[in-house]
Amino acid sequence: MASGGSKWLVVTGFVATVSVVFAATAFPQFTSFNDRRRAVLEGNWQSCREPDGKYAERVYDGRLPGIGPFELHMGPYHEFALFRGVQDDHRDHSSADNLLKPYVVEVDRSLAKQKWETAGLIFEASLAGGSREDCESWWISLRANATSSN
Repeated sequence: MASGGSKWLVVTGFVATVSVVFAATAFPQFTSFNDRRRAVLEGNWQSCREPDGKYAERVYDGRLPGIGPFELHMGPYHEFALFRGVQDDHRDHSSADNLLKPYVVEVDRSLAKQKWETAGLIFEASLAGGSREDCESWWISLRANATSSN
């Protein structure tokens, strides 16, 4: 029979092992490859189907000199949106305030690529395939437009 101290050690070891295993198997929705010298935001974004059947969306809040605060919405699915200012309430991607037109990226034979130049920013999204059937993987890049007068 193990003493109280050794039982505690076994439980702690088990919890630590389970935590490491779950952390290693989790799928990140955004992986940044950004060095900030070239882009404000750059990396891989995955929009995955959630248990309710809807696809995930990620909102990035940013602020740049000469541009001010903004929100970049990635997803759900093939949708992207860029709004001036930052707010807590979700914004409709089809609204006139969305600076990205079109806001839904057309997919043709599993290929998709879109580039927007607006509000002093350049945003590019390219469908990058994926390793999971229930996810779409996108390579995204957001950078300041060096030639913009904003």
